[in-house]
Amino acid sequence: MTDYQRIAQAINYIKANFKDQPNLEQVAESVHLSPYHFQRLFKKWAGVSPKKFLQYLSLAHAKKVLSQQHSLEETTFQTGLSGSGRLHDLFVNIEGMTPGEYKNQGENLSIKYSINECLFGNYLIATTGKGVCNLLFFDDEEQVVEELKMLWPKAHLGMGADGDHDTVRKFFNKNLDNPEKIRLHLKGTEFQLKVWEALLRIPEGKLVSYSEIANQISQPTAQRAIGTSIGKNPVGYLIPCHRVIKSVGGIGEYRWGQERKMAIIGWESAQVFGEEHAA
Repeated sequence: MTDYQRIAQAINYIKANFKDQPNLEQVAESVHLSPYHFQRLFKKWAGVSPKKFLQYLSLAHAKKVLSQQHSLEETTFQTGLSGSGRLHDLFVNIEGMTPGEYKNQGENLSIKYSINECLFGNYLIATTGKGVCNLLFFDDEEQVVEELKMLWPKAHLGMGADGDHDTVRKFFNKNLDNPEKIRLHLKGTEFQLKVWEALLRIPEGKLVSYSEIANQISQPTAQRAIGTSIGKNPVGYLIPCHRVIKSVGGIGEYRWGQERKMAIIGWESAQVFGEEHAA
């Protein structure tokens, strides 16, 4: 079992038993570790204690972050990691597929995919030669490959890697000495691309509501369609759909599992706010 799997299992246990406010010993027992080893594992993974991490996942913290409203237009796009390794010069560039490419479901496209592991679990990268078309987190490798085939039924799929795979791996591995632009080559409607571009403007550690995204793209009544577009985000983490939550502070759903969304939100908050800040 990987570190992430133990963390996700612990988060799932806490979510299922939050009314009983389980203590460190109970959570550690749920992942078959001693309290001492669980505390060390958790702090190594998140950078903060389990107790502080849970504060970052609390409704109070979510509401506090949501209340610090700055329009996305006023916010400098940031991505990467906090502290001395913070990445300033990495930008994610979206290129939408042509209407023909969108319509023909990948016909004449050669897509390379590879299986990888990062802080948030296993993921599949798929690239077209023009950029990353999918980044899919998964628990079952066979299932995620089938999902990729369904997304691109007419494309030629093969295992392999190119420079775009390497750029993403460097990003996840915190190899930031020579940051490179991450290129995305996405299949989506004009509306979906507009939503995904708005998501790129959400900085690390900030949470926004669906209504704020709706206002950002000048579609204040289209929250349902926006929610659908966010749910169809084809590129996990790099397009940070995990930073969109319910206006009341609820975590909300996530294409790759609510536990993973909670893990990413908590981890990012820990990197930005650190051990010293209260929820």
